[in-house]
Amino acid sequence: MAKRPTSVAGQVLLLQLAVIAVVVAAGGILTVLNERSNSDEATSRVVVAVAAAIANEPSTPLAIASENPTARLQPETERIRKITGVDFIVVMAPNRTRFTHTTVDLIGKPFSGNIDDALRGETITETYVGSLGPSIRAVTPVIDTSGNIVGLVSAGVTRAKISEQFVRGLPMIFAVVLAGFAAAAAGSVLLGRRLRRQTLGMAPAQLRTMYGHHDAVLHSIGEGLVVFGEGESAELVNDEARRLLDLSDGPVTRASLPESMQSMQSMDTGIVRGELHLTDSRVLFVNQDPVMWEGTRLGQVLSIRDRTELQNIMGELDSVRSFAESLRSQAHESANRLHTVITMIELGRSEEAVEFATADLELSQHLIDRLMASVQEPALAALLLGKMSQAGEQGVELTVTEDTALGPVGVLTPRELVTVVGNLIDNAIDASKESEQPWVEVTVRDSDDVLIVRVADSGPGMSPETLRTAMTRGYSTKADSRGLGLALVTQVVKRHRGEVTTALTYGSVLLARIPSGDRS
Repeated sequence: MAKRPTSVAGQVLLLQLAVIAVVVAAGGILTVLNERSNSDEATSRVVVAVAAAIANEPSTPLAIASENPTARLQPETERIRKITGVDFIVVMAPNRTRFTHTTVDLIGKPFSGNIDDALRGETITETYVGSLGPSIRAVTPVIDTSGNIVGLVSAGVTRAKISEQFVRGLPMIFAVVLAGFAAAAAGSVLLGRRLRRQTLGMAPAQLRTMYGHHDAVLHSIGEGLVVFGEGESAELVNDEARRLLDLSDGPVTRASLPESMQSMQSMDTGIVRGELHLTDSRVLFVNQDPVMWEGTRLGQVLSIRDRTELQNIMGELDSVRSFAESLRSQAHESANRLHTVITMIELGRSEEAVEFATADLELSQHLIDRLMASVQEPALAALLLGKMSQAGEQGVELTVTEDTALGPVGVLTPRELVTVVGNLIDNAIDASKESEQPWVEVTVRDSDDVLIVRVADSGPGMSPETLRTAMTRGYSTKADSRGLGLALVTQVVKRHRGEVTTALTYGSVLLARIPSGDRS
C-alpha cells in the first residue's frame, strides 16, 4: 500500500516545530550565556563595592599602621565577609603581606594576584586562580590622610560559588524555555489544523496537480461553472458561465445571477437537478451541488448548460408532431366522409352525396382562403390551421378572429412568431378544458407601430402576480410545460422590448404587444 504523502498542513507543522525548537534552543543558550555574563558582572560589582567600602573606612589606614594590624582587622573583615557573602577579604601591605584572610594559615604570607595598577591608585577587577581556586576579585588601594597608599584591600568570590548560584537559577530558565516551546507548539498545532481545513488535507503535489487539472478543465469544458463559498461573492466563474449569463468581467455575486437562480441558495439540501432557467436570450439547464468536507457544507457549485437550440428544436418537433396528428385526424375524417359519399351514391342518392361533399369542402376552403389572404406568413397560417384541428380533437372550439392580419415582413422571425403564438394557444387550450364549454379565440394583428397577439379562452385565467411568476421562475424538466411556454414567450417578447399582460374581460385574455420598430 502506497504511503500517503504528507499534507501541506503537516509539512508546515513539522517545519514550524523544527524552527521553533531551534529558535527556542538558541534563545535558551543565549539566555544561559547572558545570565552567566550578568552573574559575573554582578559579582564584580559586589566585590568592588566591598573592597572600596573597607578601603575608604577611616579606621582601616590606622589599623594598618598599628603594631598588630591583624588583631584589629581580621575580626572586622570576617564579619563583613559573612554579611556580604564574599569568599574572602584580604587586607595587605603594599609589599603583598596579608594582614587578614579567611584561611588563618595564610595570614602573613604574600598575596597572589595583580596589584600593580592598585599601587598606582586604581581599583581593578580580575579573574585569578588564587589560594582558594579561581575567583573574581577586586583590589583597591588604602590611602591615608596624607594621600599615601599605605595598603591594599582585596575582596573576591570563587568561581565555584558563582557556578553554584548560577546552577540554582537554571531550572527557572529551563522552565521558561519549555513553557515558551509548549506555547509556540500549541499555536503551531492550531495553525496546522486551520491550514488543514483550508487545504482539505492535501499534499503540495496534490494541490499542484489539482490546480493544473482544475485550470485546464475550466477553460476546456463546454458548460458554465459558478462556485460560491460561504459568502455572497462567487469564488470561481469560468468563461462559459460569463457568456451564458451575460456577466461582465469582475466579481460576481448572487445578485448578478438571473432572478430565478438567486433563490436556489435557500434550498435545504442544496441539490438541484435539471432546472430550466431563462435569460433574455437563452434557455439554461442548471444543476446545483453542495461542496462538502467532513460533513460541513463549504458552498455550492452551479453547472450551467445552454439548451436554447435544443429547446427550439423540441418546439419545432412539437409543432411537426401537432401537424402530423392534425393530418392523421383529417385523413381519418376524410376517409369517413368519403365512405359516406360512396355509400350515398350506392344508395342512389347522388344529389345528397354531392351536397354533403360540397358543403364540407366549402367550409374548409373558406377558412383556408381567409387565413391565407389575411396572414401572409405561411408558418403562422399553417400553425393556426393545425391548432384548430388539434383543438377540435380535444373538444375545444378554436376560432381566429376576422380582424387577424399579418403582412409578409414582421418584427418577429417565423420561428419567434410560432414560439409566441403556438405557446399562447397551447396554454389557452389547456386552460379552457376546465370550463363546461371550452373555447379559444386568437387574434394576430400587425399595425404600423405594434404587433398584437391576443389569445382569449374560457378558462379561469391568471392574476398578474401568477403571470409574473410563470414568466420569471425556473421550471424542472418534469414541471408543468405551461410555465416554460410562458417563459419562452416572455423571452421573445422582452428581446423585442415588448410586454405580456393578462386580463379578465369576456374571458381570460393574454395579450402580447411588441413594438414594430423600423422595418426594412
